[in-house]
Amino acid sequence: MGNKVLIFSAPSGSGKSTIVNHILSLNPKSMEFSVSATSRPPRGEEQDGREYYFLTADEFRRYIAEDRFVEYEEVYEGRFYGTLKSECERIWAAGHVIIFDVDVKGGVSLKKYFGDAALSVFIKAPSVEVLRERLIKRGTDSPEAIEERVAKAEVEMTYEPQFDYVLVNDDLNTAYAESEKVVEDFLDDGRLNYSTFI
Repeated sequence: MGNKVLIFSAPSGSGKSTIVNHILSLNPKSMEFSVSATSRPPRGEEQDGREYYFLTADEFRRYIAEDRFVEYEEVYEGRFYGTLKSECERIWAAGHVIIFDVDVKGGVSLKKYFGDAALSVFIKAPSVEVLRERLIKRGTDSPEAIEERVAKAEVEMTYEPQFDYVLVNDDLNTAYAESEKVVEDFLDDGRLNYSTFI
């Protein structure tokens, strides 16, 4: 398979992490999740090195200066996310395909960096209203934070054409099947076959 990369991006609440975890669960011996670095504090049960590599904003800036990232983004003021070069090297050294679960701008940057070695998938909710409902049900953010995320999602949706494949997550089982097929096609021959879903 070579050094292949799967990139999944989506506005918050689109079900991206659920789909990524599904793909990983089907391929535990050949794929590995790329753990991103962030300057945000851990939430709930999150652990350093598992969900994220947690850095302070100052540490993150130092890593940027040392050119230790494949890509990074200041998503909100003082709130950084990025992909460490060392993480990619670690996964490829194990002979695994890298799976990224990143924000939309990060997904565009990763696709530019990895080129044809990468499949980039944009996952979106059927509508902005459905997205808002999902964020409310998640119960992790204040009403103000939810509206901030919804406003950000509307901007992020404009990046959709820069992705190789767009998956509308309306029904989860359908989204699972669609994601499995597009990943399988890419890993088999590096080409995308859209005909199944048109």
